[in-house]
Amino acid sequence: MNLFVESSKPIRAAATYIRMSVFVLERGIALTDEFDDKDSEEMIYAVLFKGNQPVATCRFESPEPDTLKIGRVATLKEYRGQGYGRQVITAMETKAKEVGMVHSIIHSELTAQGFYEKMGYHVASDTFMEDGVPCVVVKKEL
Repeated sequence: MNLFVESSKPIRAAATYIRMSVFVLERGIALTDEFDDKDSEEMIYAVLFKGNQPVATCRFESPEPDTLKIGRVATLKEYRGQGYGRQVITAMETKAKEVGMVHSIIHSELTAQGFYEKMGYHVASDTFMEDGVPCVVVKKEL
């Protein structure tokens, strides 16, 4: 397993591949909703590879100087349940701590809320719709 946290073209391409597979093709989220203006050359992604196969990803946003917003968390279907999502999220939390961030938030789909709670996050909002999916904000102190 190899884990990368960076904004290089190959890592951005690997993240795009996973997100396209999971969100657009599997889940039916509109391409224009999944890929937004935040997907720039400067955006940092965590991507976990099993051999040459990218299997899990998430992206690093910073809505405030001390806050990490982990977004677009995805694991390819055949690799779920093996802790790969946890690994990319932990890598982003580590990166955030290295640059002095103290909070982490995630817009969690309701179906993933339990997963994030097991990682120490707690619900910090009412339910809202995002890209046609019911979500809540989950928060954690780093």
